[in-house]
Amino acid sequence: MSAKTGLHAAQARFIGQLTAVLGIGGLIAPGAILVCFGGLSLALFAAIMVYRLGLALFGSSRAYLLTDPASLSLLLPKYTILIALKDEAACMPQLSDSLMSLEYPRHLLDVKLLLETGDAATKDAIHAQIWPEGTEVLVLPPGRPQTKPRALNYGLARAKGAFVTVYDAEDRPNPGQLMEAARRFAWDPDLACVQAPLSGNVRFGSWISRHWALEYAIQFNRLMPALARLGMPIPLGGTSNHFRRTALQVTGGWDAWNVTEDADLGLRFARLGKKIGVIAPSTVELPPQRLGVWTGQRSRWLKGFLQTWLVLMREPVSAAREMGVLRFVSMQLTLGASILSALLHLPWLVWCAFCLVSSDARVSLVSWTMLLVSYAVGALTALTVPSSTFAVRMRDLVTFPLYWPLQFIAMMRALYSLAKRPHYWVKTPREMLPGSADETAGR
Repeated sequence: MSAKTGLHAAQARFIGQLTAVLGIGGLIAPGAILVCFGGLSLALFAAIMVYRLGLALFGSSRAYLLTDPASLSLLLPKYTILIALKDEAACMPQLSDSLMSLEYPRHLLDVKLLLETGDAATKDAIHAQIWPEGTEVLVLPPGRPQTKPRALNYGLARAKGAFVTVYDAEDRPNPGQLMEAARRFAWDPDLACVQAPLSGNVRFGSWISRHWALEYAIQFNRLMPALARLGMPIPLGGTSNHFRRTALQVTGGWDAWNVTEDADLGLRFARLGKKIGVIAPSTVELPPQRLGVWTGQRSRWLKGFLQTWLVLMREPVSAAREMGVLRFVSMQLTLGASILSALLHLPWLVWCAFCLVSSDARVSLVSWTMLLVSYAVGALTALTVPSSTFAVRMRDLVTFPLYWPLQFIAMMRALYSLAKRPHYWVKTPREMLPGSADETAGR
């Protein structure tokens, strides 16, 4: 179940055989190939749109607030917090403040600050701050791959808590988040993991940061709660996911060779029959402000999505049996749809634009309908986001067509990186904005 071995020989053979069949079919009966391809595309498109809109309308994070938490007789256990750090000296004051603000008994916190070898600046910045009782600095031994999941596994092997959570250096979690997660675990003994919503701080943000934050608002406040309510596979977020340590260890921890270890772990939980839920208290992040930073981060995400999907599709029949057929289909309509959208949206849009200016090409009514439906579903999905989470503005809805095609640029970079450096981790630079440090974490 690891991305370490990359594309399996059977998968490579299948791709080669499919390409050969389509090539020969295109020479012999191009019309039939186009009709079949068009029919399949239309059916897949309709399924993705209906499913996404249904999830957005059905999902609500508010349903996951405990109605009577005081009724729980809860003996709080030790709680491990894993934070992978690499060149994060500037974030240490904020991280210290966030951890010291957590509404969980400090003597029960087991904080592991995971440092890469040679990061003296971050180490010095750590020693200049005040940390909760029980905080430990762990310096990872040299080794490959130098990725966040490798650091998390190193920390997991030394974790003391019954529960484990992951934060990034710039995160500002709601102070009550650990307590809410502990209550959920006590309420439902079958839960292996709960995901807290991530939200983007866009008070001083750029156009691209607003769209990034809107994506987060839809994903964590509408789609993910709906998937949890339906018992469908959930690609986890990269931070603020809370685990029972025993369940995490049985599952094997994080795949150090996958650059979206979070999504991979969520789907591995689904394959192994582990239950995932969501909680309402959020974590605030700072979105990418510049296109170059956004592209680097998005290309890593898409590369990791491809790695995760390829691992699942090594033995698709076995994966479908382990997940269940409906859950397997749901995975294809979420993770698979994210990959497909990034690959096709810009070429599709360019083709439609070309047809508008060329007298020799014409877009069918079906294609125009698909294009309009995709934007309509995107706008309706955005409007389902609670106003308390994200204020959707008209300019956000109008400029969707300019934002979505940018995924294609990131996908081309992801494909190149997957071929040349499949396990290389593109670190997202921290962009501190004026006044952003004064924001509170959804208190």
